[in-house]
Amino acid sequence: MGLLEAIILGIVQGLTEFLPVSSSGHIELVKAIFKKEIQESMTMTVVLHFATALSTCVIFRKDIAEIIRGLFQFKNNKEFQFSLKIIISMIPAAVVGILFDDLIDSFFIGKILLVGCMLLITGALLFVADKAKTTNKEVSVPHSILIGISQMIAILPGISRSGATISTSVLLGIDREKAARFSFLMVVPLIFGKIAKDSLGLLKSDSGISSAEFLPYFAGFVFAFVTGLLACKWMIRLVKNSNLTYFSIYCFVVGISAILYSIS
Repeated sequence: MGLLEAIILGIVQGLTEFLPVSSSGHIELVKAIFKKEIQESMTMTVVLHFATALSTCVIFRKDIAEIIRGLFQFKNNKEFQFSLKIIISMIPAAVVGILFDDLIDSFFIGKILLVGCMLLITGALLFVADKAKTTNKEVSVPHSILIGISQMIAILPGISRSGATISTSVLLGIDREKAARFSFLMVVPLIFGKIAKDSLGLLKSDSGISSAEFLPYFAGFVFAFVTGLLACKWMIRLVKNSNLTYFSIYCFVVGISAILYSIS
């Protein structure tokens, strides 16, 4: 993989991981546009996901520390309850990811028509959520289950994970800023779990990084991390200020374009 290819993938991953436009869908679209010029290896996938997970940890370092404290205090306090809700929200996606890993992987092999259709669904979700009334509700246990199911559905390329989970939260009446915070925190353990699984696969295949490959991987990591930091902060402000309609329009435009591209 060349340096320019790595930078492109890093920017796309960093921006779309947090903005409600589907990172997996956009990676597939980038691959389709450049055809054989960009081939994302498993190693690059691990590197890029680690970069965006790390950027989430930096932005929400205080919240993550609170979750860890809550888990190990073993007291039925606010911190423990929040930690429990995060764990509950992870279960649907984790179960599906473990049981249907091969089927899920098959969705990421040039399925541009699927990506286009799912982007239209993402756009519709964002449009409806942006019109929802603002309330000050906290995330409850039933809420965390429903948000977790929406995260599970967002495994499909083209369904934005942040878009689906934040839209579900807002439609349930949860405070917008709290919805964004919960959405980003609930995915961190899943990302690190996925990284660990893929890393074990790489170790078994004896696929290492040569000295010639180091620079592209490093560049991909840096660009994904920096753009991830910016996109995460930006997304929190956008959700708080009810500016999701712009992304809804974007998803409609890209989704229709992807559909037309796939059938032409």
